[in-house]
Amino acid sequence: MRIEAERIRMLNEAPIRPDGRYVLYLMQQSCRSRFNHALELAVEEANHLNLPVLACFGLLDGSNGFPEANARHYAFLLDGLADVSRRLAERGIGFVLRKASPAEVAIDLSRQATMLVLDRGYLAIQKRWYAEIGTAAALRIVQVEGDVVVPVESASGKHEHAARTLRPRIARWLDDFLHPLSEGRVRHRFDGPAPKGIDIGDPAAALAAMTLDRSVAPVRRFRGGEVEAQHRLQTYLAQEFHGYGTNRGRPEAAAVSHMSPYLHFGQISPVEIVLAAREAATGSTDDKRAFLEEVVVRRELSMNHVHYIEHYDSYEQAVPAWARKTLAEHAGDPRGHRYDDDALVAGRTHDHYWNVAMAEMRETGYMHNHLRMYWGKKILEWSATPEEGFARTLRLNNRYFLDGRDPNSFTNVAWIYGLHDRPWARRPIFGTVRYQSENSLRKIDAKAYEAAVRRLCEAERAGPSP
Repeated sequence: MRIEAERIRMLNEAPIRPDGRYVLYLMQQSCRSRFNHALELAVEEANHLNLPVLACFGLLDGSNGFPEANARHYAFLLDGLADVSRRLAERGIGFVLRKASPAEVAIDLSRQATMLVLDRGYLAIQKRWYAEIGTAAALRIVQVEGDVVVPVESASGKHEHAARTLRPRIARWLDDFLHPLSEGRVRHRFDGPAPKGIDIGDPAAALAAMTLDRSVAPVRRFRGGEVEAQHRLQTYLAQEFHGYGTNRGRPEAAAVSHMSPYLHFGQISPVEIVLAAREAATGSTDDKRAFLEEVVVRRELSMNHVHYIEHYDSYEQAVPAWARKTLAEHAGDPRGHRYDDDALVAGRTHDHYWNVAMAEMRETGYMHNHLRMYWGKKILEWSATPEEGFARTLRLNNRYFLDGRDPNSFTNVAWIYGLHDRPWARRPIFGTVRYQSENSLRKIDAKAYEAAVRRLCEAERAGPSP
């Protein structure tokens, strides 16, 4: 096993507590039992201290629920936590799931721990949890990066302007961080008694017991969990991966991996994905290059964005000044069509294929990237002001996509408004922000895409949600 030193950060100077019962790992971003750098560091430290490992997870519920999360998101999450619970038990690692914030759970359980290990995310809410833990937990705290290939600060110490500026920085570090991660043998099993928590053996029952927004239902198209993530990855690399470089921009071609929900919930490691893609028997050099661009460069550009822009969900901070200026200059331009949220969600617009894409998003929790960009550009065009369009696009994105509320979500929505882009030819409403017309759909087989969406939606309505 090798965990690169750049992945590990000491968050305080506190000593290891000599009378602790276990090494505690707050599983918050990396919700998986395998290829998890933070978990493996916890196992390594526990073995050295002759102690067991206890992993914990804080499940936000009710009025304190995760912002914008609903039954669709929680069903996927709980499926994954059920996988985690089973796999950790097989390894001899304890697991506690509680209805509380991750910070509250970690602070409480740290009172009997010898040290605390955290994984890492880059959203503002996650940073607040880390700060709260660091203030209240009086023991050594170590944080381990496991959900990007190249740690954000290693790749760049500032907000990058575009993929073209981050790409060479990533390339310099890439091979230093692409290493297999072996699973350490647990020398001291956690035999309890386990702290009180929620039984996750039946994720559907756990979901039913939660107080949350149920107006957006779970989907049948995607089942959560590391087992499903591994199965999907291996199936994809053995079959559809061939031709990815050519076909990735065509939603009807079924050429993409659908790994984004699993990456968002930390149910699979991006390092593991890249290593598997590099070794895949299928896929040309161009396929592998294009896949690496999406999984590493584009995804980690979004991590760079939310890490270095404090209010990444704000139009004023997330959208660059040149784009806000040109959009403001054209804010009074006539809009041929305007729609409110209800009309957009129901797919009651004049644009037939936009409505088809919205149906895929609404019913299945997913939409191909090519269509996500078209979808968002049209919301800008159909909104009274760019500020209103930005807020609406982000709101719908985070509500219906399984991979919503992610650094990619905040970055992609801001891209629609000019982030990580350059000025283009001036047009009404958009000014010099990139425009996307209905002609862009000529690059795809729109009728084949519509037929595929129809089948997917029929499958969702075929029976009760999982």
